[in-house]
Amino acid sequence: MDYLHAVVLALLQGLTEFLPISSSAHLILVPVLLGWEDQGLEFDVAVHVGTLAAVMWYFRIDIRRLVSASYAHLLEGTDSADSRLARAIVVATLPVVFAGSFVYLWLADSLRNPLLIATTTLVFGLLLWWADRAGTRDSNETTLTTGKALAIGCAQILALIPGVSRSGVTITAGLALGLTREAASRFSFLLSIPVILAAGTLSFLDLVQQPGQTSWGVIALGTVVSGVTAYLCIYYFLALIERIGVLPFVIYRIALAILLFMVFL
Repeated sequence: MDYLHAVVLALLQGLTEFLPISSSAHLILVPVLLGWEDQGLEFDVAVHVGTLAAVMWYFRIDIRRLVSASYAHLLEGTDSADSRLARAIVVATLPVVFAGSFVYLWLADSLRNPLLIATTTLVFGLLLWWADRAGTRDSNETTLTTGKALAIGCAQILALIPGVSRSGVTITAGLALGLTREAASRFSFLLSIPVILAAGTLSFLDLVQQPGQTSWGVIALGTVVSGVTAYLCIYYFLALIERIGVLPFVIYRIALAILLFMVFL
């Protein structure tokens, strides 16, 4: 892989990991459409490390507060909005941890189909639009009950299918359950931390078993570009989502689906 390919794919990962348009779909489709060779597992791990670092740095104060509140709840029995949010994140992570192992081991290759990606891009784009229109948008992430957190976690399982979008489906579920746009997005981004960490760990374990020559310059460039891009994406998305809504992303998903059907049918 040359440096230009690395920059393009790292930019894609940084942008699409947190926008509701599916990072896995774009990383699969762009090399196919442009005739590039597969970027390889090393690069995938590197760009995921970049996005993980970005979301953890952006929410560093929130993470410290959530950890502190969790300790206070466990040791002193003190309940608070932060401890409830921390529990909601744990509950919402459990479904994808169990389902993810099955999909990763048995279904990953069979799901990398452009027509399947086109279908999921279209269907879940329309569901995002419906949830934004139908949701009451009158609560925030700290009010999530165990049941609602579990529902969002179960919805997140669907993101193991390329084209669904992890951020897209969790924001959709959050909106449908009455969260504001910003609250649904914040919960989705916080929920990404354990998910990206788990996925990155699985990929790293695969990587250490595969001998090969590592291009450290490309790896470092991909990590930095994806991290910086992801941080800026989170910052501007949260600043603008209440104002612009989800319609621009829905329109993009519909247009992308139509393009894919035209190319691959």
